[in-house]
Amino acid sequence: MSRLKKFYIEEIRASLLEKFGYTNKMQIPVLKKIVLSMGLAEAAKDKNLFQAHLEELTMISGQKPLVTKARNSIAGFKLREGQGIGAKVTLRGIRMYDFMDRFCNIVSPRIRDFRGFSTKGDGRGCYSVGLDDQQIFPEVNLDRVKRTQGLNITWVTTAQTDDECTALLELMGLRFKKAQ
Repeated sequence: MSRLKKFYIEEIRASLLEKFGYTNKMQIPVLKKIVLSMGLAEAAKDKNLFQAHLEELTMISGQKPLVTKARNSIAGFKLREGQGIGAKVTLRGIRMYDFMDRFCNIVSPRIRDFRGFSTKGDGRGCYSVGLDDQQIFPEVNLDRVKRTQGLNITWVTTAQTDDECTALLELMGLRFKKAQ
């Protein structure tokens, strides 16, 4: 069992139950999945660059990414239907907890001028962060990086509100900006 999952079961659940006063243990929020995605529309013109970014996402997540394709052609963007324009990975189970642990303890402290993430979510218990550079992950070999590429990370929880979601993620180790 993952260190973070064990910590969730033993301590975080009790803390959330006490803080929000749930009447049923099934109401306690849980992390369902983490989705990592990259928009690679600019790299789609260069096959080698596209493959390099797919390889980086594989190293970061530990599993092969799904290539997202254009649904229809748009001449103004020089885009063809079926052309690969991005990649995404959905992490669940043990890989999700391991990624969360690595992200909170190793990756987020490596972000330049990091003072915490914003506490604003989507209002339905999900939280998303956009990173400007994939090079902050220790798995990425800096010598092989041809171009910096952004990365979107979405945490999907069973929380009903943003407060519950941020409380869960903060207890799991994600650092948020302090309210002023």
